[in-house]
Formats: sequence, C-alpha cells, structure tokens
Amino acid sequence: MPNKPAIHGGKILANALASQGVEYAFGVPGESFLALLDGLYDQQNQIEFVTCRQEGGAAYMADAYAKLTGKVGVLMVTRGPGASNAMVGVHTAYQDSTPMVVFVGQVSSEMIEREAFQEMDFRQTYSQCAKWVGSIDRVERINEYVSKAFHLAQSGRMGPVVLALPEDILSSLGPDHVAQQAQRIQPGVDLDAFEQAQALLQQAKKPMIVVGGSSWDVRSCADLQGWAEQQNIPVVTSFRYQDLIDNHSTAYAGFLGLGINPKLVQRVAQSDLILVIGDRLGEITTLGYTLFALPNPKQAMIHVHPGANELGFVYQPTVALNCAPTHFVKQLIAANLTLPKNEEWYRQARLDQEAFQVPLPIIGNIQLAEIFNKLNEVLPKDAILTNGAGNFTTWLHRYYAYGGFKTQLAPANGSMGYGLPAAIAAKIAMPDRTVICIAGDGDVMMNIQELATGMRYQAKPIVIILNNGMYGTIRMHQEREYKQRISGTFLTNPDFVLLAKSFDMAGYRVTKTEEFFPALQEALAHGQGALIELLTEPNAITPTKTLQEL
Repeated sequence: MPNKPAIHGGKILANALASQGVEYAFGVPGESFLALLDGLYDQQNQIEFVTCRQEGGAAYMADAYAKLTGKVGVLMVTRGPGASNAMVGVHTAYQDSTPMVVFVGQVSSEMIEREAFQEMDFRQTYSQCAKWVGSIDRVERINEYVSKAFHLAQSGRMGPVVLALPEDILSSLGPDHVAQQAQRIQPGVDLDAFEQAQALLQQAKKPMIVVGGSSWDVRSCADLQGWAEQQNIPVVTSFRYQDLIDNHSTAYAGFLGLGINPKLVQRVAQSDLILVIGDRLGEITTLGYTLFALPNPKQAMIHVHPGANELGFVYQPTVALNCAPTHFVKQLIAANLTLPKNEEWYRQARLDQEAFQVPLPIIGNIQLAEIFNKLNEVLPKDAILTNGAGNFTTWLHRYYAYGGFKTQLAPANGSMGYGLPAAIAAKIAMPDRTVICIAGDGDVMMNIQELATGMRYQAKPIVIILNNGMYGTIRMHQEREYKQRISGTFLTNPDFVLLAKSFDMAGYRVTKTEEFFPALQEALAHGQGALIELLTEPNAITPTKTLQEL
C-alpha cells in the first residue's frame, strides 16, 4: 500500500479534531495558527470555526457549549494578547469543572525564550487554571498530544487543557494517522465505601442531598430525582447548578449560595446526614465555609466526587467516594435500599422553598420578583436561561424554576460578561430551543460585541438587560462597608434599543412591569432574537434590601 503524502501540521491537527468528533471551534483568528485555519478549510463540512469578536467571549462560548452538550469545548486563540484575553474563560472552565481544550498559537520553536513578538510562557501563565499545559514539539506527535488533551479534559474532575502550537510545527510536513476518539474516563464505585454510605443512609432521620458539579447526564439526574421523591429526601443544588433537578419536583428544596433561603440554612443545620454528590463544596456554596463546621461537619457527610483531590480537601467527610455521580446514582438505584421515611421533614422542606418563591414587592415601577416568577408560565419548560454575574441574578435564581437538565448556563466562578456569549453558543448548538440571556447593564457591556457573532451565525437569543446604571454588587458592598463614600461604581450606558437595532435585532425599553410581557411575547413570536431593556430602580439592590437599608 503506497504511503500517504505528507501534509502540513495544520491539516494533521484539523483531521485529529475531526477524529475527536469536534463540531464547533470557537475563537478569533490569528497569524500564529494560519496553517490550522487552512486545515479547517478541508474539514468545514464537519467542523465549523465560529469567528468571535474577542477571545474572552469566545472562551465563554466554548465553556457554555461544553456545559450544554456534554462534549469537550474547543477554543482557538492566537499567542500573547489572544491568550491573555482568553484567560477569563479558561479560569471559568477550571472552577466550573468544564471540559475544554484550548489551542494557543505560539512563536516558532527557534524563537522561544527570546521574548519574541507576542511570546508568552503558557505553562506559567495557565498553570493555575488548567489541568495540563503542553506544547507540541514535533509534527509527528500532533495526534498523540490531541488524544492526551481530550482524555485529560474529560477525566476525573473535568476541566480545561491548554496546548501551545509553535508556528513552525503547524507549517512542517509530516505523516497523518487515523486517530481514535478519546474516551471519557470516570472513576467507579468503591463497594466497601458504598456499604458504609448505605449504613449511614439507613440510620439517618433527617437526611439531605446536595448535588452539583459537571459530571452528570440526563438519566442520572432523572434517576436521582425519582429516588429522592420515593425515599422522601430533600434535594438542594449547589451554586448555579439548579438545573440538575427539576425545580418543580417535590424533592427540590432550594439552592445553596448567594441569596439562599434562611430557612434552608436552618434545615441544613438540623440535618443529621448530608449526601454530597458531584459538588466540591466551594466557598459560595458553603457560605464562606460556614454552612458546615470545619474541618469535621457536625452532620454525618457522604462526599461523592470524581476528583480524588477534592475529597477531604476542605471538609473531612464520614465516607468519601472517589466516583462519578453517574456511577454512584446507578449503584444507588441498583441497591434498592429501604430507608426510614421522614415525611414531615420532606414535606416542610418543599413548603419552605415554595414560600421562598412567593414574589416580594420592591421599590420602583418594575417588580422583578413578579416578572421572574411569571416567566415559568410563559417560557417552555426546556428554555435555556443564561446569566453572568451581578446582584440581578438573585432574583433569577430565587424566583425562576428551572425545568431540569441543561436549562441553566451560568458561571459558578461568578464571572461577569458570561451570559451573552453563553446564550449565543446555546443558540448555535441548539437553535430550536428558546434561549434567554439575563444580564445587568455592567455585566452585558463586557461582551456586547458578541451580538455581531450572533448576527453572523443567525444565533440570536432574547437578551433581557436589567439597567440600574451602576455596578450593583460592588455598590452594595460600598454602601455596607463605606457608607455614602461612593467611588467608581456609576455607569454611563449606550441606548440599548438603538444598539439592538444596529445588530438587526428588535429592541424594547420597559419602564414598568406591565410593559414587559407584551414585549417578551412579541420577541418570542417572531423568533429572531431581541433585546429588552428594563429600567430598574437603583435603590432596589436585592429582593429584600434597599441600598438605604444597607
């Protein structure tokens, strides 16, 4: 059989990505990886390079795509400035445990460590926010490096992997090989540890389940929800993982994190067993590491996590299982446990959550609690809601009931500017689903340029902007810590309605509650995306407090 002709490294890399099943690569083109772009030209029937307008927005899109689809997100950026801009999304993927492979253009091998044009030491730069940082050193090893990157991104605690692409390696000629698709490798159940967990479950009188993290699938979420409903065990979600359980379920007892229900804090304190599945119990979820006693929680704790390094890292659990949530839930169902039921404990947990969702009035002409509560009646249950960071999210997370698996795209690391790129990525990946971005005025302006990406790919979400003319979260902290000494938090905004029209989207300005739903219904009806600006009262800073009260 004759040898295949040698091809340049950019084509080898593009072929390797096709072998990994990559459908979309998000990025901003750069001269440092021209050969890869040339290789993608031959793969355009399988891989679409989504041209974004800034690397930070592209990184958020890759993260959101991975969250939504369960596949590895792929990001491509150029050296130096491009890699620096992308850092915000790579950090998000790291703290959110999102599988991502980041390809970064690099100076030619012979120029490395001379501080050549836009050169960066990627290993030092990304060492604290990537599972591994590598650099392809020979054209013959491209497939090897790609396979390693995709395996690592999806194994254990998932996360981002960074591969530098020296320009000369991409342009060098070499042999192509048929690469196998990387397998998702997740740890299974230790049966001895599971028996210990089973004994704790059978003894518990006031158990609770905490779910979070990224290593779930639709079946394991549904199975756990059904099991919790059958066993009468309340389920709470960690910060920004509310869609791991249908919020309409009788088992759903609320979320942990910012804006938490005070009665839920009390209930956690009263519980005698906490079963944590998939979540690493970070600062926000644990209310600054105060929700449970350190280092030994007073409740018995079963901690299930796919990353061995997360177990015993902060809290010392009674039983630790280095195990993927999917495997644990499967074992839980197969065990067919008969547990003592505390029906009053279960019922009251749900009643507390329902009472927490009753809209509370705030000052001003726009009642955000009423709006977000009523969204449940207007949007389809599988609607995808995205958001970035800001005090506006406390209304969304409290009053909107997520419909279940993959209906929430939000950064657990609290990164501003995430919501709009995430919504565009969701529309690209799943164009038939309703996608709503909820953003603050400070939040949305961090990546407003990505409306151009949505326009180019006809991926137009409905963007709802809560405009109070300030960085609300920071202003809240200022009012609390440095009363009436306000500095740096006022904002001057563009005309959002005109801005929307410039991106070929409908624009609406809402000044009172009753104007909102007619605008939303019109936007939903024509299906071409829209921007709805809500002029909110600056003093209405949280669902329960005004700035003056703070």
